Amino acid sequence: MAEIIEMPKLSDTMTDGTVLKWLKKEGDKVTAGDVLAEIETDKATMDLESFEDGYMLKIIIPAGVSAPCKSPIAVLGKKDEKFDESLLKPSESAPVKKDATSPQPAPALKPEAAITAKPAPSSDRVKASPLAKKIAKETGVNLANLSGTGPGGRIVKNDVLTGSTTSGASAGSWFYPAGPIGQDERVPLTSMRKTIAKRLQQSKQTVPHFYVEMEVAMEACMALRTTLNARLEKANPPAKLSFNDFVLKASANAMRKTPVVNAFWDEDAIRMNGSVHLAFGVAIPGGLITPVIKDAQNKNLKTISQEVKELAARAKEGKLKPEEYTTGTFTVSNLGMFGVDRFSAIVNPPQAAILAVGNIVQKAVVSAEGQIVVGQRMSITLSADHRVVDGADGAIFLKEVKDLLENPALLLI
Repeated sequence: MAEIIEMPKLSDTMTDGTVLKWLKKEGDKVTAGDVLAEIETDKATMDLESFEDGYMLKIIIPAGVSAPCKSPIAVLGKKDEKFDESLLKPSESAPVKKDATSPQPAPALKPEAAITAKPAPSSDRVKASPLAKKIAKETGVNLANLSGTGPGGRIVKNDVLTGSTTSGASAGSWFYPAGPIGQDERVPLTSMRKTIAKRLQQSKQTVPHFYVEMEVAMEACMALRTTLNARLEKANPPAKLSFNDFVLKASANAMRKTPVVNAFWDEDAIRMNGSVHLAFGVAIPGGLITPVIKDAQNKNLKTISQEVKELAARAKEGKLKPEEYTTGTFTVSNLGMFGVDRFSAIVNPPQAAILAVGNIVQKAVVSAEGQIVVGQRMSITLSADHRVVDGADGAIFLKEVKDLLENPALLLI
């Protein structure tokens, strides 16, 4: 008997999906376990597998078209099997709009506007800090076009992030040609962007947010990270801890003091969660996804670091399973690597709180001896749902995170 293949519901928030690509054509033989199609959900791209042997008798929803969950998208059965097509009631869906015109290449510079310059020196021969070189490589910035503000004209991280240009070029020009920066177009919303828009709008309209902010002295954490990484780089396989790994570990540990920050709002009750399933933000094309470190309170710093790297890599490839990004009980959002000093994040319901982490900033501070010295400070801001978390609870949690980061050896116990 022919089997109706339905649009799967791959997460609690998923209401419809889009068939990105069919990997089987009508008439193709199918074996159980074969991937039939790639489905775009509200958070990722997932493979739709067949649970039966047979032949692809009919494709109902073509590639590029969305359909509600549980609605028919294809029919599988015996070769040349006849089936009652009246049983197929595809829901109304509209194909993803595609632009009638293909993108036009950027206009070429006119001869009189062309810039003539000597070949820029290699980035390897420019005076720059290792971190500045790393960021420049990741962001595609040519160090030769920057002027350094560090000692002896050395290019430092902030020069790359702010885009200071050399004296030979107009400030901020970056040698870009004049003209439009893109096309005038109306871009249809993806399932992911629809879900992000709906959930964040709902959160800001219905969740009574409050915010608590503290500054963390990061000198001890920076020193410990340097020491640990020197050891881990020689390990097999080598490893490297990020500052975000320390923040994640500190957040998981701090929950032991204030478990209500790890709770859910459940309309007529507050649901306490016995484990910290720690979500962290990862930017991907078209939006943001929050992979989850399960039972983070029981994992050491190195394990958390390894899981972060593995989950983030699969998130960017669209290969996460729904349970790997929909089960978080608390979220950490870090924009420090983009040079953001401080910000406030939006709570992701039903979670009760989210921690926003800024950049480590070098600034003048007053020492315990009353002297003005150079300090390394990082801003952390807790956004919390006041229906679940009281102001004192938020302050206690944030103070515990601060204490752990300022005494990072405690994270190794």
